Amino acid sequence: MGVCGNCGEQIQEGAKFCPSCGKPVQPGGGQGTRMKRADEVEFKIYGEDLQFVEIMLDPGETVVAEAGAMMYMDSAIEMDTVFGDGSGRDQGKGIMGKLVSAGKRAITGESLFMTTFTNRGHEKKCVSFAAPYPGCVIPIDLTDVGGMLICQKDSFLCAAKGVSIGIAFQKKIGVGLFGGEGFIMQKLEGDGLVFMHAGGAIIKKELAAGETLKLDTGCLVALTKTVNYDVQFSGDIKTALFGGEGLVLATLTGPGTVWLQSLPFSRMADRIITAGKKGGKGEGSLLGNAGIGNLFGGDN
Repeated sequence: MGVCGNCGEQIQEGAKFCPSCGKPVQPGGGQGTRMKRADEVEFKIYGEDLQFVEIMLDPGETVVAEAGAMMYMDSAIEMDTVFGDGSGRDQGKGIMGKLVSAGKRAITGESLFMTTFTNRGHEKKCVSFAAPYPGCVIPIDLTDVGGMLICQKDSFLCAAKGVSIGIAFQKKIGVGLFGGEGFIMQKLEGDGLVFMHAGGAIIKKELAAGETLKLDTGCLVALTKTVNYDVQFSGDIKTALFGGEGLVLATLTGPGTVWLQSLPFSRMADRIITAGKKGGKGEGSLLGNAGIGNLFGGDN
């Protein structure tokens, strides 16, 4: 057991973050000599299945988020819309640098703009972010994963200012055609905290060198740069057509770390659309048999 130097809360040995204030745990109690480019923010995650993250900012600190992700914020937080990825790394590169940064986001299907939230007050203030569909929030310190993380296009939620949000091209044509995420995924680079969102329950798996994991292509959330991502046909034609698991499976080969989700949004959306089609007509329709009034206990 240890004690957090920020809030005094007890911390389990080996923990990366304080469970109370979210402050990163410094190994050996030291602060280190390398200057971090990203702001060192604190956070707390609320909820179990429908989570959101509250980020505490010291005066002058900034967090960058996808447009529309903000849930609430203190009055001292100043919100601004920026062109590009909001990392600040394109400063000094002129309009071309900003255009390149924004173009990378456009290729991944995201907005050309991002929103920054800066604490303009004189004491610690908070801002919170929530994703647009049910799931969990995953905090990752990029220094723990070699400074780079590859993730699916819609999983990024927010990050400390200084983290660069770019693109990662899939070099293998099979992955691009059948990998579920196409040729392009998001690449997060830097030395700060990033927060991702994924559907259902989240599991983190450590793959040893040469170890291979097979999974549904939509269940992949993120992977470190050392993991090899490929696709493999699921089996014979009968299995592919009638097995319900699709034509191909994703294969991840270590060494490295991967994050998986139990309920991809695409899977949930397909079930909702299918249920809507069945419920809109025929004798199996709940509304068709009972009527809206009977559904809510009314007689008319």
